[in-house]
Order: sequence, then structure tokens, then C-alpha cells
Amino acid sequence: MFSPTDIKKELQNFKLRKSNHKQFVSDLLTSISDTVKQEERIGASLSIGNDQDQNNYNIDLLESDKIFHIDTIKSICIDFRLRFLDTKYFKNDFPEEAIEKIRLLENQHQTKIEGFKIMAPSKLFRLENPDDPLLFAPIGNGYYYLIHKWGNDLSPFRKWLVKPLRNLDNVLISAMCISFVLAYVVNSFLTVKDNNFISNFFLLFLFNFKWVVAVIMFYAIPRGKNVNEAIWDSVYNK
Repeated sequence: MFSPTDIKKELQNFKLRKSNHKQFVSDLLTSISDTVKQEERIGASLSIGNDQDQNNYNIDLLESDKIFHIDTIKSICIDFRLRFLDTKYFKNDFPEEAIEKIRLLENQHQTKIEGFKIMAPSKLFRLENPDDPLLFAPIGNGYYYLIHKWGNDLSPFRKWLVKPLRNLDNVLISAMCISFVLAYVVNSFLTVKDNNFISNFFLLFLFNFKWVVAVIMFYAIPRGKNVNEAIWDSVYNK
């Protein structure tokens, strides 16, 4: 049980443990330094942005439910009046979780990911407001990979509230519907004992339609507003 102590071996073991400890500390500091540099590079890439439309992923490692074609993205943006723009136009700070997911994805696929895009409401490209941004990176051939989503979900009524602004046809149809309701209500009060209900209603409808269209133009044109189909990928404030 009590064998003689070999001082030489004790010295060698101590030296080996000390050497391993130094190597561990050195490797740990190097890893931390590399991680910090990688995160700084990713942050700069998100802020500066570029026009790269493809990244070298390992397709076998991608999650299929996070892959979306540009046509799908465009359709959702139009339906919900969202923008799909380069991250350099995004005015809010990117959460640490998003940068960490990019870093892990780069390490997993052994590549540098660039060309990031953000899908979010227009106001997030101008003001600080946490409404449901989604961070994408291009795969190629019009496909994008969803990396991270943060913030609050959109209102369940948003799709219907912005539907009148989907395209010019919807704007005109909405104006006609509003004019029809106004004409019917006004005409009901004015022609209770009048037999010319239809003719009066038609005249009121035309008057209200011109009035509603004028109000829309007065509001939209000075403020540079446009329909969803025109702004989903536009960098201009519309």
C-alpha cells in the first residue's frame, strides 16, 4: 500500500499537469477570442449588409421547415404589409440570440454566412419597436433560410386590416364599399318619403366615391404611401 515515492516521477507528473493546465487555459482563451471575433464579424455583416444571394451550406444539415422561396416570402409580405429588406436598413439592435444562432450555424456548416435579410413591418426600418422581425440568409436560386425570429407576434387582425392596401384594385374596391355604405345611410335619412330613392342613392354614391378617393389621394400622395405589392421589397419610405 505504501510504495516508495519516486520524486522524479512526481516532478514529471506535476510538470505534465501544469503543462496540461496551461494548454487548457490557452485553448480556452483562444476559443473565447475566436468567438468574440466571429460575433463581431457577424454583427458588422448584419449592420453593413451586402448583395450576396448565396451561401455554401451543407444541405443535409438544413431544417426543411425553415427553407422558404422568395415567392412565398413575397406573398406573405403583401398579405400582411411587411418589408423584406437587407439588414443594413433595420434600425433596431439585433438580439444576442440571433448572432449566436448565426455563429453556431457557421460553425456547423463550416462557412461564413452573408447577405442577411429581415422580414418585418415597415416601421421597424425607421423606429424602435419590437414587432415580429424574422432574420433570413440566402441559400441560392431564390431560396432563403430562416435563422431567427424574435419580438411579438403580429395582431391576428393585421392581414384583414391591411387587405384594402394589398393592391390598387383593393384600394378602389374598398373606396367603393365605403362610398356605398355612406350613400345608403345618408340616402335613408334624406328620402324617407321620397320615391326617387334609387336615383338619389346613385348620385350620392358617385359624390361619396369621389370624396373618398380624394381623401385617399390627399393622405397617400403627400406621405409617399403605396400599396403592399409595391413596397414589400422597397427601401423607400412608402
